[in-house]
Amino acid sequence: MRVLVSDDHPLYRDGIARAVRDRLELELVAEPGDGRAALEAIRELSPDVAVIDLRLPGLGGIEILNAVRRENLPTRVLVLSAATDGSVVHEAMSAGASGYLAKSADRVEVCDAVAAVARGQAVLDRELQAGLLEEVRTRGTAVERPTLTRREAEVLRLIADGLSAPAIGRELFLAPATVKTHMAHLYEKLGVGDRAACVAQAMRVGLLE
Repeated sequence: MRVLVSDDHPLYRDGIARAVRDRLELELVAEPGDGRAALEAIRELSPDVAVIDLRLPGLGGIEILNAVRRENLPTRVLVLSAATDGSVVHEAMSAGASGYLAKSADRVEVCDAVAAVARGQAVLDRELQAGLLEEVRTRGTAVERPTLTRREAEVLRLIADGLSAPAIGRELFLAPATVKTHMAHLYEKLGVGDRAACVAQAMRVGLLE
């Protein structure tokens, strides 16, 4: 699993980079110190996962997330930030982040999250879940709640639980192609383009608690 780490604090960045190097299944491919360099490296190197801070000089984390989604880049993004407000977490997840951890997370938690994100799972620091849920509630459910089939609702619940498409297939006794079809229908109904945004939007409209 090829990993990029970007943070503007050299000591912190070096600590995360060392943790990645020490994990056998992870390979560090770049460790830029600013946002523009991070985005260029994502474009050129196509790492499986980019671990980024939201507050980067030159180009912020949200701008990087928007560019990754706009350009349909294959890299999945894990945000590692000191910003833990529900509104900030919501913005990052809605922009396409596959995961969000507070900087208080230890090196094992970070590397576990990187591996999970690389496998297609969505990761959210447990300490941030209450704030995100409150933010979703305060935004209300002004967006019309789509109607899901029973199977789509089951697939949505398992996506929220962090299961990959093959794991969902095994859980529901469905072929992988069928699972992907249900996921495509969910994305279309919710107006999103990936798993993390699917979960965030489903919470926003009240399909998940």
